[in-house]
Amino acid sequence: MEEALLPLAMTSDPRPFNQQLPEPPDPRCVLEPQDNPELAPALVCALCCCFGIIYCCFGYRCFKAVMFLSGLLSGALVIFLLCHKERVLETQLSLEVSAGIALGIGLLCGLVTMLVRSVGLFLTGLLLGLTLGAGALLGTEPIYQPPSAWVPAGGLVGLALLGALLTLRWPRPFTVLGTALLGAAVLVACADYFLEGLALGSRLGQRLQALPALPPLCWYSWVLLGTWPALGALGALAQWKLMDEEHGGHANVVLSHQRRHLQLLRIRQQEAKWHRTPSGVGLCEGGYRPRLPLNTRSPADSLAPSYLQSLRERQLEPGTQATAPHTVLDLDSDCGSTVPLTTPSGSTQT
Repeated sequence: MEEALLPLAMTSDPRPFNQQLPEPPDPRCVLEPQDNPELAPALVCALCCCFGIIYCCFGYRCFKAVMFLSGLLSGALVIFLLCHKERVLETQLSLEVSAGIALGIGLLCGLVTMLVRSVGLFLTGLLLGLTLGAGALLGTEPIYQPPSAWVPAGGLVGLALLGALLTLRWPRPFTVLGTALLGAAVLVACADYFLEGLALGSRLGQRLQALPALPPLCWYSWVLLGTWPALGALGALAQWKLMDEEHGGHANVVLSHQRRHLQLLRIRQQEAKWHRTPSGVGLCEGGYRPRLPLNTRSPADSLAPSYLQSLRERQLEPGTQATAPHTVLDLDSDCGSTVPLTTPSGSTQT
């Protein structure tokens, strides 16, 4: 008996009949790095990667260089956007002219932030607040949609001012935190350019404009966004480690200088005691008599034993004692002889 054939039903949606087949991936979220990136943007990103590593790991150690770079890049970027997007003196400036003006003003801003410490700290705090605000704006996309563009703009300005004030109040910890987070953000932005063509940057601009009904971010965008605080924490730990090593080396140098200073003080005190002691007083009574150098000793200190013996015999003679009572000979003392080298002529007469 032949098997009965079941009728086939044609539908527009074939998924109920193919439940075991996986759904095709979203073509937007297929990770395809750029094959042939442009040369100039690639070089700029590579240079920014170097700056990001310096900021992240050596921000507080290279304080002057970091302050100069912050002022240079911030001033140049702001002036370039103003000159290139807006009309200056009723004329539209070209790209080259805008870049030249931005570079000149950026160099001036960099010198100011490097030489004036308070200005550099204020700019570091501003960048810290802006970085935190941008990360919070991207991270809260699935749960919060701003009603207008004034909300994210006001939040960024408020966080920037708060970060600047906190950095001026506590310079060291907030400088370390600000440079580490800013360097990590620069590294993440460079990786975002090479992987997905600045998708996170364009999404940040859309969030600032408070555009509704935005498509969700892909999984690798969330991975990049998650690496930003991790890199910032590692950079802050590296900077604290370098600061501890530098502080330990500085403490050792200070201790060595203090020890040398104490040794010099002791030597000077001993020399002052020697100079305050009169010659011949207290030295023969058990006091300490310093040994003079060879070049400062008197010739009388090295008299021959035979000459000293002859002087002793001459002193013991009766005629010599009567005629020369002023001649004094102290040969039994350890302090040397007090006899003049030449005796009076009257004492030698027999």
